[in-house]
Amino acid sequence: MYQKNLFSFHRRFSQIASSINTNTSIEFFPNTKEDLISKLASVLQSCSTPNPGPQVVQQGQQLHAQIIVNGINHVGLLGSRLLGMYILCGKYNDAKTIFHQLDLFYASPWNWMIRGFTMMGCFDYAILVYFKMLGHETCPDKYTFPYVIKACGRLGAIRLAKSIHKTIQMMGFETDVYVGSSLIKLYAENGCINDAQDLFDKLPQRDDVLWNVILNGYLKHGDPKHVLLLFNQMRSSNVRPGSVTYACVLSACASDANIKLGTQLHGLLTKCGFVLDPQVLNTLIGVYTKCQRLFDARELFDSIQEAGSVTWNVIIGGYVQNGLMNEAFSLFCEMISIGMKPDTVTLASFLPCITESTAIDHGKEIHCYIFRHNVHLDVFLKNTLIDMYFKCRKVEMAKNVFTYTPGIDIVICTAMISGYVLNGMNFDALEMFRWLINHKMKPNPVTLSSTLPACAGLAALKSGKELHGQIVKNGVERCHVGTAVIDMYAKCGRIDLAHEVFVRMSEKDPVCWNSMITSFCQNGEPEKAIDLFREMGSKYDSVTISAVLSACANIPLLSYGKAVHGFMTRGVLKTDLYAESALIDMYAKCGNLETARTVFDIMEKKSEVSWNSIISAYGNHGRLQECVSLFRQMEESGFLPDHVTFLAVISACDHSGLVDDGFRYFKSMTEDYGITPGKEHYACIIDMYGRAGRLSEAFEAIKGMPFDPDAGVWGSLLGACRVHGDVELAEMASRHLFEMDPGNSGYYVLLANVQADAGKWEGVNKTRSMMKDRGVEKVPGYSWIEVNNETFVFGAADKGNTRSDEIYMLLKNFLLVIKDEGHVTTLQKHHNMIEFY
Repeated sequence: MYQKNLFSFHRRFSQIASSINTNTSIEFFPNTKEDLISKLASVLQSCSTPNPGPQVVQQGQQLHAQIIVNGINHVGLLGSRLLGMYILCGKYNDAKTIFHQLDLFYASPWNWMIRGFTMMGCFDYAILVYFKMLGHETCPDKYTFPYVIKACGRLGAIRLAKSIHKTIQMMGFETDVYVGSSLIKLYAENGCINDAQDLFDKLPQRDDVLWNVILNGYLKHGDPKHVLLLFNQMRSSNVRPGSVTYACVLSACASDANIKLGTQLHGLLTKCGFVLDPQVLNTLIGVYTKCQRLFDARELFDSIQEAGSVTWNVIIGGYVQNGLMNEAFSLFCEMISIGMKPDTVTLASFLPCITESTAIDHGKEIHCYIFRHNVHLDVFLKNTLIDMYFKCRKVEMAKNVFTYTPGIDIVICTAMISGYVLNGMNFDALEMFRWLINHKMKPNPVTLSSTLPACAGLAALKSGKELHGQIVKNGVERCHVGTAVIDMYAKCGRIDLAHEVFVRMSEKDPVCWNSMITSFCQNGEPEKAIDLFREMGSKYDSVTISAVLSACANIPLLSYGKAVHGFMTRGVLKTDLYAESALIDMYAKCGNLETARTVFDIMEKKSEVSWNSIISAYGNHGRLQECVSLFRQMEESGFLPDHVTFLAVISACDHSGLVDDGFRYFKSMTEDYGITPGKEHYACIIDMYGRAGRLSEAFEAIKGMPFDPDAGVWGSLLGACRVHGDVELAEMASRHLFEMDPGNSGYYVLLANVQADAGKWEGVNKTRSMMKDRGVEKVPGYSWIEVNNETFVFGAADKGNTRSDEIYMLLKNFLLVIKDEGHVTTLQKHHNMIEFY
């Protein structure tokens, strides 16, 4: 075709050139001149094809030279054709020269310049030319607007596009198929799906391209049901769906996990002959993999005689998404063995399945393959490599990928920040954020929401507030970013600021509601968590139910917990493992161990979480025999105990006073199961020694810890010193606690009580003075009791209840009975101290 066009061009150019070189002056023959200009314009149009070969460009320049030599004034049609030829040939400097020589009171030259700048990717210049055209008082035509709208779309200037849309309406071009199509495409691709639909409904003619634009717009908007609805309308019209249409509809089936419609479309595609189209075939395989129909996907894949790289990527990615790493790796090796070279998409699809240190060798093999075969390391592949190394706890390898590969952008920096946070390296995450700011990179919403957990982990409230200021300034305090801000403030102890952000957010998804409810629970305000759940409406999920049940357990509020249980039974969460495990925990903490066991026994499926919940329930109630029995049943059922399981069993031994048994389980955890004990396990062992009065062993256990003891460990030791009256060890433990948590009044009171028991009143006065100097106020302790579905709260020496006289009379009678049994209570020994504080 190219050779044919070139031959035709040569012939016509020779005829025109010979007529120009004749001795006859064309000025005396106006008809001949007009005819010649028309022929010249026709030849120029044949040169005006996108990305022409160098010979065509050369012939066009020769023709322009002949026009200049023969003194033909290239105005009107001839000038526009010359300008168009240079634009389409990519000769923008020549085009600029021609443009300034033309009569600019017509739209055509301006249209060509707008088109040229759009083709160059200079979208801001394209819009500038449009406004200069208006300033020149040149009226746009219907050919002006498609490229102006395209430029607005590429710049994300939606408000400007809507303003131009009004101009289009005034000029009557809105229903023009090309102008209308460009507007619909802009709206659909930029989230203005309602505007796109309104304009789509107005157009009198809709071809398959226009239908595909609106269908893909709804798909991108996350509305697969509307895609299917429009597809049915399209089939009812005179427009026949093509391969692009079917690929879009199949993607909607995958998004909605609609395997029934997907299989029906498979039959329709087979009947229509589209099933062999590569785009349709790949999307169909994607439907089966996303709906967990791997057998059907593999059967379809194996039926292909010569699968392309895209098809290989889809099937490998499908296995990865379904967690079948070995099958994915086998396919990857098979792909290489048949001579099909994996591309960046193949490698980036496979790498996410390597998320454990045990599988890191596969990841390293792929990394080596990338270097050996010079695979292009694009942003996506770099990001996936960094993410893989961080998830496998290979931080240095991730840093090497970042350091030794060019082309660092905001996506890569965000991956580094997320990886540092995942590995508990919050300070490094903040340093990376500062680095990208210093390198003039603009953080996006994902970057900001990834950095906020680092502030929360360091309790760096000042840095968190600065980030929040950037978020508000850039107007991105929405959904996941707003949720990250809420979580940051809550973990920094500013639940009031977290709630302010929550209230201010205009759009709240379930994750946002869950974050606020959980924050109230974790910050000691379970009542507010329950109130918020009442406001939430129907957006709840299993995380919400778990958080609310946790709030009921912390009050404890058994009646409301039962109401939530009934709510679960009637809904879809009655068989949710996490919600049921939270239900077990709630009943146990509310003192109803029998109902907790009933919930556990009737569960259709059990997981490690549910086993841990019931074992912890019996352990917290001091029922060691049942706790150990359940521990054995858990192993017999095929579930391996984890660090939570052992913590529950050791805690049960602690509450039962069986120190040697508790230490035996502690050793078994490390030696038999290979589980590294955490700070909570050491705190439990120390508390166990302390309760038994073996304070020296408790202190030795602290000194033997592989990490620095936290406030929980020293707090357990101080509590034991309080019971057993070891003043010297109590003062040593309190010194550590005052450094770690100087605002906690409980530690001061505990130390003062130990000193008072030993008669060291000078020490008591000193401790009181220290509290006063540091501005620490004693936070009173409270107890709850529920009577007839009403919760009553009591503090020490509280007489606010109307029946307090009866209550204290009954309490004294209990104390007399206890005394007759030979017990001496802490209340009797330290009654004066309780009232003193």
